[in-house]
Amino acid sequence: MVELTEITIGEYIENITDYHANGAYEKLKENITLKYEPNYAIMVRTLNFEANDFQSKLIYLNEFEYNYLSKSKVRPDDIIMNKIASPGSVYIMPNLNQPASLAMNLFLIRFDSRLNQRFMYYLMKKNETYIKTFSNGTTTKTITKDAVRGLRFNVPNLKNQQKIATVLKSLDDKIELNNKINAELEAMAKTLYDYWFVQFDFPNTDGKPYKSSGGEMVYNEVLKREIPKGWEVTVFNDWVLKTKTGDWGKEDIEGNYNEHVYCVRGADINGLNGKGEVKAPARYILKNNLSKALQPNDFIIEISGGSPIQSTGRIALLTQLSFARFGSKVICSNFCKAISLKDEKYVFNFLQEWQRLYNANVFFGFEGKTSGIKNFLYDSFMDTYHIVKPAKDVAEKYYSYVQSLENKKQSNLKQNQELASLRDWLLPMLMNGQVTVKDVYERVEEELGMVAEEEVNYNVKTE
Repeated sequence: MVELTEITIGEYIENITDYHANGAYEKLKENITLKYEPNYAIMVRTLNFEANDFQSKLIYLNEFEYNYLSKSKVRPDDIIMNKIASPGSVYIMPNLNQPASLAMNLFLIRFDSRLNQRFMYYLMKKNETYIKTFSNGTTTKTITKDAVRGLRFNVPNLKNQQKIATVLKSLDDKIELNNKINAELEAMAKTLYDYWFVQFDFPNTDGKPYKSSGGEMVYNEVLKREIPKGWEVTVFNDWVLKTKTGDWGKEDIEGNYNEHVYCVRGADINGLNGKGEVKAPARYILKNNLSKALQPNDFIIEISGGSPIQSTGRIALLTQLSFARFGSKVICSNFCKAISLKDEKYVFNFLQEWQRLYNANVFFGFEGKTSGIKNFLYDSFMDTYHIVKPAKDVAEKYYSYVQSLENKKQSNLKQNQELASLRDWLLPMLMNGQVTVKDVYERVEEELGMVAEEEVNYNVKTE
């Protein structure tokens, strides 16, 4: 049995700080101008941690601003906590190989040498529900520094903390490796799409790039540009067979609300795409509404939500392998729509074109606002925005190629889910001595077969 000691973490915190520790609001406003083009330092925000995405939609500081915000500089392995909006949610700072600073609405927590920083992250993450009970407020809930300092946990000695952290980090390292592989798979699919369907250099009958090799192009009056001969100009709705509205049902079985489903919300779309966790709640709906259950090759589209810097319209494709991440039928919430295409061979074209427009901020032009919530003007966009629809034989070639990449991606996401569950299960088992670090670590190494970094690129390129 491992001996545990109850501690109050405030006695072990070396530093707990936030953006506003750097000075008064007016002074900060005078000296700090956020930038959306790459610069000296990254300002990390809640959305980066929630989506586990430190590559896109970043904001930056110059060197003077970074040093001005000296009290909120962030190091790798710092524990980050939401103080507003889901207060008490816990994250760990990755190594971005670039200076980083803390944005508003977050705390940075750094422990002294008597506690293992990584172990404390796992312990606090596991106990988020407990931490959140210390938030307060009616309209907007917050958690204070004093509340954080007063948190109490049972911990093993430092040597055991280090051993446990090493085991659990090995699982996180494998998850991160899978994420890197998935990022490369996504990049391959996008690069090929851009080459074939934006530059129009898909393989011609001789296997040469169509446009570059003199393939016939025709000027289109609607798009005001040339497109390959025989290709159509359509709107997105021309591709759609069926639209499914969302549902919310009940939290528990209640009368005829007895069909168990998982309800995907806009907040889960990033997770479905491998950028963060999927926390779709379990709900109970009417049997008659099972027609809303999603099927392979359906899309989920967010129609309400967004933020000033993030438009509505996020999208996720559900393949057959996607459903392996759920233990029940899946529907979307009332703030989303689900659509099925007439021809599944176009699903990856639809996805890539939609994502290309999303990344280009096109969807900001199709938003309305009701009671402070942005709504995607779905019908207007689907009926009026013109796009190129490629010839079916080219779409089929793209589908055949990308399907294998998508299958590998979904397999990795399923493994990530299993590894995360194993990690969360192991923490209390290791702490109370029900399993030993040695046994677990040997099994983890054997089962995961940790892939050497140099193998990753080879594996991805030969998929």
